[in-house]
Amino acid sequence: MLMAHPVVLKNLIAQYEALCVLHAEEGSETVRQRMDDVAYTLCVSTGTRDLDTALAAARQQLPGARPEDDSLLTA
Repeated sequence: MLMAHPVVLKNLIAQYEALCVLHAEEGSETVRQRMDDVAYTLCVSTGTRDLDTALAAARQQLPGARPEDDSLLTA
């Protein structure tokens, strides 16, 4: 499987987190659609099928992650 570059994953995580805050404040459909787009990209980039697993997998691939801790990925 191809692996996304850690910088790309870090950027996607940051985008998703910022959009979550914006959506909580505004609740607009445009922001919600962008969140869905970023979530889809995270899933594709990590080879996963749901957002929580995608976020865990992306964080696992970032520099400084503890590679031996895969508890979030196996749940």
